[in-house]
Formats: sequence, structure tokens, C-alpha cells
Amino acid sequence: MPNAYIIEVQDRTAGIVTHDNRSFRFFSAERIFDSLEGREFRSARDAERAAKALLEKQRHLVALLGAAAA
Repeated sequence: MPNAYIIEVQDRTAGIVTHDNRSFRFFSAERIFDSLEGREFRSARDAERAAKALLEKQRHLVALLGAAAA
């Protein structure tokens, strides 16, 4: 089994996760995903889901702010 996986979300590299005997630790590749930096996940798929949710939340907030400014 590989010890590291690249996490990509919507054609963006969110970061990588490294696997040890207990968990998968996330390392951010883009500033938008920095809040996940160092966080431990049960699986690489869980890390991917968290990165996807974070990106969707960010895009939703940007859309709301854009609508409020209009």
C-alpha cells in the first residue's frame, strides 16, 4: 500500500495525505485548504471529502458575498 496520496478536488490539488499505522495526515497544497493542515483522517477518502466540503463552503460564501455586493 502506498504511504502517500494526492488529494484533488474539482481539478485542484488540495494536498496530500500520508499514511502511518493509525491514520492519514493531511498536508495542504493550496492556501484555501490550510485549515485542514495536519488534521488526521481515518482514510484518504475522508480527507478528500473534507477538502471537497471546504471548497464548496468557500465557493458558497464567495457567491453570497458577491450577491450582497450587487
